[in-house]
Amino acid sequence: MIDMIDICVPVYNEGKNIKRLLDAMARDIQSEFRLLIVYDSETDDTLPVLREIGGQYPFSIKLIQNFYGWGAARAILTGIQSVESDCWVLTMADLSDDLTTIDAMYARIQQGYDMAAGSRYMRGGRKCGGPFLQSLFSWCAGWGMHILIGLPIHDLSNAFKMYRSDVIRNIPLESSDGFEICTELVIKTYLAGYSETEVPTEWHDRTEGESNFKMWQWIPKYLHWCFYGMKYKWLGKKPAFHRERLEQARIHT
Repeated sequence: MIDMIDICVPVYNEGKNIKRLLDAMARDIQSEFRLLIVYDSETDDTLPVLREIGGQYPFSIKLIQNFYGWGAARAILTGIQSVESDCWVLTMADLSDDLTTIDAMYARIQQGYDMAAGSRYMRGGRKCGGPFLQSLFSWCAGWGMHILIGLPIHDLSNAFKMYRSDVIRNIPLESSDGFEICTELVIKTYLAGYSETEVPTEWHDRTEGESNFKMWQWIPKYLHWCFYGMKYKWLGKKPAFHRERLEQARIHT
């Protein structure tokens, strides 16, 4: 393993955004990283732009076709399976995330944490734009899980989180549809006993392209993982994958 970060970016027709994203990465990220671009189809309008300009940047860019099928969750699974570096972080091509936060998250990982979240709802964090009800639900979910199950972060729904690569390989994921897979991952990471922390970040609504997030369609799926966390935390039970992790740890000691 080399001492660097794999930055995973799922894309769907982000041709208008991708150059701005690459420029921002070259400007705002000081840590050494490799960029993993995960796409569904060769018809995606992001690809011609990347193939034309990708060689102009000081970091490696790897194009990976989604090998689980179409959709956000499958693209994220593909990104996880493709990790080769010490750390893995997910961000969006629309520049909604503050990329300067990546260095701050990486610093916390180097301090010994297993996951570092970019948090919009802790002191110093900020969410700018987006539908009011979506923002309200997101805030309530983050603070609710912080209070109800002791989740050590305040921003549950934001996908902008960095993990040690060996951690994400040890967490079995069931979601196969949308971005609720990110909520599943952070809840299961917490229940498995891995250490989590957060750093403040700013989020800005996209200015180009169209978001694929359908609030009323995804809310029940996010709530499913919130209830999952409450069930295991309140009953004092450990999920099967947590017991398997403890057994593996005993074998190796």
